[in-house]
Formats: sequence, C-alpha cells, structure tokens
Amino acid sequence: MSRTENPSYIYEEIRNAAIDILAGRTEITFNQYNHLKNGVRENLFYDKNGTFPSNYEYPLSSADSDIFLEVFWDFFRQGIITLGMNDQNPNFPFFRVSAHGKKIIENQDVYFYHDVSSYEAVIKQQVPSIDDVTLVYLREAMESFYGGCYLSSSVMLGVASEHTFLKLLDKIENGKNKSTFKKAFDERHIYKKFEAFKNRLKQEMGNNITLPDEIKENMDTNLDGIMNTIRNFRNDSGHPSGNIISREQCYVNLNLFIPYCKKAYQLIDFF
Repeated sequence: MSRTENPSYIYEEIRNAAIDILAGRTEITFNQYNHLKNGVRENLFYDKNGTFPSNYEYPLSSADSDIFLEVFWDFFRQGIITLGMNDQNPNFPFFRVSAHGKKIIENQDVYFYHDVSSYEAVIKQQVPSIDDVTLVYLREAMESFYGGCYLSSSVMLGVASEHTFLKLLDKIENGKNKSTFKKAFDERHIYKKFEAFKNRLKQEMGNNITLPDEIKENMDTNLDGIMNTIRNFRNDSGHPSGNIISREQCYVNLNLFIPYCKKAYQLIDFF
C-alpha cells in the first residue's frame, strides 16, 4: 500500500500547532526538536482527520518539514525557546521554553506574529481601514523590535498611537460634533488633547451621544488605558531618562496596540 502524504499546511497553521504544545495545551511532551516536530504532525493530522496517526505513519511532507524548521528557528530568534534542556543536555536538538516565552504563550488571546509582514496582516485583519501613514510607523516599530532596538520600537509605536488618535480628532472636527469637542482641538499637547476628548466623551455619553454597546465595551481599558501605557513608554524611550524597556514589555505593547487601534477606528466609524 502506498503511503498517503499529509496535506500541505501554511506557516501559521504549523506555528499555532507548535504553540499549543509549547504552552502545555496538549498532552504531548517534548525536550528535543523531533519531539516537537512529531507533536505538530499529530496535532495537524488530528485536526483534519479526527484520529491520531501512528508514530511513523504519515510524517510531515518534505515541504511541511521545511516550514517547521523555519518555525522552530523563528521561535529561537524571538526568544520563545532556548537551546538545551539542562546542564547535562545543553545543546541542540534539546531545547526548552524560555522564561520570556512562557510569559507570551500562556495567554491564549495574544496576537501571534513572527515578522513585520505577519504583524501587519494581523493589524489589517482587525482594522481593515487602518491609515497607511500609521502602518509606516508600525513597520518601523516592528523592524526595530526584531532588530533588538526596543527603545526605538517604543518611540515608533508611540507615534503610531498618537497618529491614530489624531485621525479620530480629524474625523470629529469635520463632522457634526465639532463644537462638542472644541477643547480637544484647542489643546496643543497630545496628552491634553486626549484628556479633553476623553472627559467630554464621558459627559456626552448617554445624553447627546449614544454609543453602541460594541464600542462602549472595554473602552476605558482599550482606549484610555492602552493609550496612556504606550505614551508613557514612548516618553521614557524618547528622552534621556536612562529607563530601559525589556523585550517582554516591548512585545506586550505591540500586542496592546491592536485592540487600542481597533477601538479608535470603531469611534472613527461612529463619528
């Protein structure tokens, strides 16, 4: 009987299957490269067929194995895994999830991306109408992150968040609610503009402005909280404060920008 080769999978499918294993969301154990590779094969095969394959039947195709190899070393490059299991087995093919990696993969709702283009794809999926200028700064933020330049990444992400908020103010200024938010337009500094907008919006909600439940949900967290978080890190990074942002925090901020941007564009569409 001729062996039927597995279907081909895209990078994200293989990566997500590997993440489930690394995060402990399956019963598959690992401490070597081939353990993870075989576990990914089992996960992918089970999803499509509903049964687990035997140990040696239906391995990953040559093309899928090449993709897995890329996924594995991307995990290493991004600091999610580190080589070696312990002092007795310190080298490849042994590996383990790093402390940094555990913080990332323990959150099932986190947005996963592996390079600039995949981050951009996630953003466009969540916010299809995102402004091209905002994307320029986001690409710079991502390129800086993967280059290990976390201060630069924080500054560019801060610029992207401010540009997004200014797009919201532009939309309001050209609409029927211009006079309502006049104080926000008159303020010179972005922080005061944001505070004036936020305070006025809270006053008007339920009276002259009725926001849909979808927009009101988590608005304080996804708009106010995240905007201020990103702005604070941007200010620390953009001035000679001596404060250093960690890789983990930089990664978290890049993730936080996505729900912030989505909430801002919900408001843009409303106004």
